[in-house]
Amino acid sequence: MLLVDNFERIQGLEGWLRDRFLPRVPMGALVVIAGRYPPDMRWQADPGWAGALEVLALRDLPAEDAQALMDSCGVPAELREPLLAFAGGHPLALLLGAAVAVKDGAASRRWMPNQDVVATLLDQLVGELPSAAHRHALEICAHAHMTTEALLRAALPQDAGTLFRWLRRLPFVESCSLGLFPHDVVRELLEADLRWRDPEGYAVMHDRIHAHLADKVRTASDADVLSAVAALLYLHRGNGALTDFHRCRDEGEFQEELLGQEDVGTLVRVATAAEGAASAARAAFWAERQPEAFRLYRRTETGEPVAFSTWLRLAELDEEELAADPIVAAAWAHARATTPLRAGEHLAVSRLWALPQYRRNSPVMDLIQWRMIGNCLRAERMAWSYIAIRRPDHAWVERLRHYGMREICEQPRLGDDAYTLFVHDWRAVPAQAWLEQMNQQLVAGSADGPDAATAGLAVLSQTEFAEAVRKALRQLTRPGALATSPLTRTRLIAERARQDPAGRDPTTALGDLLRQAIDDLREDPRSVKLHRALSVTFLHGTPTQELAAEQLGLPFTTYRRHLTAGIERICADLWHRELYGTNAS
Repeated sequence: MLLVDNFERIQGLEGWLRDRFLPRVPMGALVVIAGRYPPDMRWQADPGWAGALEVLALRDLPAEDAQALMDSCGVPAELREPLLAFAGGHPLALLLGAAVAVKDGAASRRWMPNQDVVATLLDQLVGELPSAAHRHALEICAHAHMTTEALLRAALPQDAGTLFRWLRRLPFVESCSLGLFPHDVVRELLEADLRWRDPEGYAVMHDRIHAHLADKVRTASDADVLSAVAALLYLHRGNGALTDFHRCRDEGEFQEELLGQEDVGTLVRVATAAEGAASAARAAFWAERQPEAFRLYRRTETGEPVAFSTWLRLAELDEEELAADPIVAAAWAHARATTPLRAGEHLAVSRLWALPQYRRNSPVMDLIQWRMIGNCLRAERMAWSYIAIRRPDHAWVERLRHYGMREICEQPRLGDDAYTLFVHDWRAVPAQAWLEQMNQQLVAGSADGPDAATAGLAVLSQTEFAEAVRKALRQLTRPGALATSPLTRTRLIAERARQDPAGRDPTTALGDLLRQAIDDLREDPRSVKLHRALSVTFLHGTPTQELAAEQLGLPFTTYRRHLTAGIERICADLWHRELYGTNAS
């Protein structure tokens, strides 16, 4: 028997070993070569070696073997859970962690590896890296769920292609259809080391990756939404309210499909098993009216249907729909009583039905939640979203609260069951602001979700908005008075402030916006007269309208007509931008 370890140190001899040395080894000899890199493909392409060569990838120890290893190291029972959480089944990480944990008299269920353990394991598993850029690329790969060349380019623009090719050749980095990912232990070691060594650099890297993945969620095709949301939420894996996503999505146990007409009977059967006949009847009712709102979830291996979800998009309701579904009626009543829908807006009501064995901590529930979050982040003109849960447990409540969803007081009933409605006002905390708050809390280490009470925007009706614009125009030369305008708390100003590199305060941003809106009228030949009337009245601070008309050389009635038309034009332009965004034309 011939045993060769650490073969990566003499990798250049692989061709000589294959072509010259090993053919001379006596018949019946067993040769075992261990190294970080898989053998060259020429071994398997050579018919002479194909039958004699066996390639084994050494994986983590199975759970029972990991327990046996800890037995042999004398690891106390209370330390095993945190040690396994850190090392998984990686033998070297288990041995080193066990040696340190056993000697630590203060160790407990909260044990974490210290920086000496982290540094030692990084030296053993990763070794020396060619440059700072290579280290940064590896840290990005450790932080992201899956690393593609596009993601690497977003976080590290220089030489992204070269660094990606280097990453995919590393022995502790694997690949699947979604990209590259490192071994779990290597991932956690790199994360812990960078957080400790360079917290500012860690935050910058995180923000770049987060921005790239958030944009992917908004632009992904419908079929790719789940993987895009999973990648974004993976950045939040350290938060106890969220699940971890360690497995490659193309190996998932469940798959999502659109609802087909032939699936309605299955929907009724699953909904009946999940929540009873009354709930199943409402599922069938809406499947007839909005079949495109439903998703079906099957076991990948068997094709068995196990769950359904729906995302009802409602801009108006007729009497039959209000009478047919108490849950939708309760959501509609809440929206009307709080801040009603404005022209062109809609609300969404989300429901799910899962067979009982899949309702708790199941990967299929992750898929359903990812679809809900994707719908929220991709929706246009959505005012409210409601999620209806029958008898939610503590975990459900905490998770939805983390996402900024709050319960309403009324609990609609279907048959004998009461449902809790969790609600979010997307005009008060829009999707971009919601994401930014989630991200800031993650970097800051807070477990609390976006809070509409502290960060909410003012949601004005069109009449209230127009009156606020008229009043703000009159206050344009008095910044102190302008500061009290409700417009400073609207989406219009919030988006403008976010995009302003100078970081001006809302009062200044509102004044600048009104002046720009007046100036923009000058570019339209049909609006020059309106611009002159607005400019003299509000920008030049003319004391009276009579004096303004005199300065323009216009009869007072003509001046008033131009001024009124100009104000209405400003109100209409700004209202359009409030509804559709600051980049709307």
